[in-house]
Amino acid sequence: MAKLGKRTRAAREAFAGKENVTVEEAVELIKASANAKFDETVEIALNLGVDPRHADQMVRGVVSLPNGTGKSVRVAVFARGPKADEATAAGADIVGAEDLMETVQNGTIEFDRCIATPDMMPIVGRLGKILGPRNLMPNPKVGTVTMDVKAAVEAAKGGEVQFKAEKAGVVHAGVGKASFDAAKLVENIRAFVDAVQKAKPTGAKGAYMQKVSVSSTMGPGVSISVDSATGN
Repeated sequence: MAKLGKRTRAAREAFAGKENVTVEEAVELIKASANAKFDETVEIALNLGVDPRHADQMVRGVVSLPNGTGKSVRVAVFARGPKADEATAAGADIVGAEDLMETVQNGTIEFDRCIATPDMMPIVGRLGKILGPRNLMPNPKVGTVTMDVKAAVEAAKGGEVQFKAEKAGVVHAGVGKASFDAAKLVENIRAFVDAVQKAKPTGAKGAYMQKVSVSSTMGPGVSISVDSATGN
């Protein structure tokens, strides 16, 4: 077994016996243990009582975190003409049509969010096998297939987070940085959990939200009381 570093051992000792704590307690633990040489991301994972393989149990959505993510998001937009100009003016990092499609097909994906106008979907559709597994495929349900390119780009740049349940029914995302004020992290966490709660699918059976945990990029995780996470 690999030897644990001093920092990792200290973090695990601090977390020992701490389970199902409040959101506030979890944030304090995470902030105290996040002492890497960079500003660690605070990550949340939710275990849901769903099987995403069934269409009526898929969980996906989008939420604008009240205090942003602290991350610089690179946005690509598939658009032509005035809409391409609108995307550029709004701050999109990459704008194109067939040329952008070819770039992606050649294996270059230098963006974190992909937006498209509806008329571009025949082109974007060819990239489904590339963008889909990376959760980058534009989708009208989360506002990334739209004629309001300006609003979509600004939302992506301003702290909007997309989420989608993986095969095991787990939803995860970054909800801020360890350097954030504790109250802002708490607010972001509850906003994210609330969005996932509201995205509960019709086919969900039994307990929907089964476990909530948070961690920093380099630190151990701590479980949060579901009641505290949902504000009950």
